[in-house]
Amino acid sequence: MKKIGVALVGCGRISDLHVLGYRDRSDAQIVALCDAKEARAKQKAREWGVAKIYKDYPELLKDPEIDLVELLVPHHLHCPMTVQAAKAGKHISVQKPMCLSAAEADEMIAAAKKAGVVLRVYENFVHYEPAVKAKEMLDAGEIGKPVMLRMHINTGYSPQGWKIPLDAWRWRFDEKQSGGGELVFDHGYHLFSLAYHLMGQAERVMAWIDKTPVAPGVFVDAPATIMFQFKKKRSYGVFDISHTPKILMNSKYYSDDDRVEIVGEKGIIFINRYTTKTIDLPELLLFKDGKTIPIPIEKPEWEDSFIAATQHLIDVLQHGGAPLLDGRAGKEVLQFTLAAQQSAREGREVKPDDVA
Repeated sequence: MKKIGVALVGCGRISDLHVLGYRDRSDAQIVALCDAKEARAKQKAREWGVAKIYKDYPELLKDPEIDLVELLVPHHLHCPMTVQAAKAGKHISVQKPMCLSAAEADEMIAAAKKAGVVLRVYENFVHYEPAVKAKEMLDAGEIGKPVMLRMHINTGYSPQGWKIPLDAWRWRFDEKQSGGGELVFDHGYHLFSLAYHLMGQAERVMAWIDKTPVAPGVFVDAPATIMFQFKKKRSYGVFDISHTPKILMNSKYYSDDDRVEIVGEKGIIFINRYTTKTIDLPELLLFKDGKTIPIPIEKPEWEDSFIAATQHLIDVLQHGGAPLLDGRAGKEVLQFTLAAQQSAREGREVKPDDVA
């Protein structure tokens, strides 16, 4: 079995979680780092024991030791850098959101197909153990036919959480670079992908998205309420987002409270934690037959979802099969997400399938 050589492209804060999945694998290894800020790449290389550092992405793609590139870069670079990697014969894992438009997604999918390489959108939320077990219970008919999905985000602050200066985030508030709002489009992609994973694609979407100032000339896309009907008959969803920076949370990472509720004809599944644990309840609960049942979770930390997401792709590359969020699925989640933004902008219902 050939050891997979990996390059991490982009050494920002999130790279600290991407590296974790390679530490216990003998069949994959990070062999190179690439970042526009060479000093940052050198620092990470020392921390992680990586020998090669590149500042120039095209030069990195010439390296025969590299089989897979992980793109941890601003969203407007996802499409061109994916196409470049595919042409160089490299497999690609691109951080969410996939890109800026369905047309860009098509370009990425076509490039990977032509080159015969794997393209996957890196999405850790669907690999989080409570979500994995929720999906298993759903597929096993534990709560009967699902009729309603409720998803929730609210922000906060944590003294022990990640401290990321606004300048490092400023590009996320420029739609030409980010593709959309920081909460609905960027962080929201996590929840839209989870909804897609659990219930399939949405048939139609209606959204209301407000703006809240966080700095001079900088706004977050909240509060927001998004409603959708799935293609499955009589299955609906609601997604609410609030910007509440004065709420104290206990998080080692981002201070975001993400929770999910799946209502079926025979019961309800509650996912009570992702990045932050805000309520004193087990990470996963099942309500059925008049009883509330805690579901045991072995790996409840958010970082465990990154490890699982990374190792899933290694297994795909070593043993075959398709990644959980391949190019086609990544595009459909993108259309779902973009439909919400378009609906709010135009004040009408939007079908994700019609989003270009």
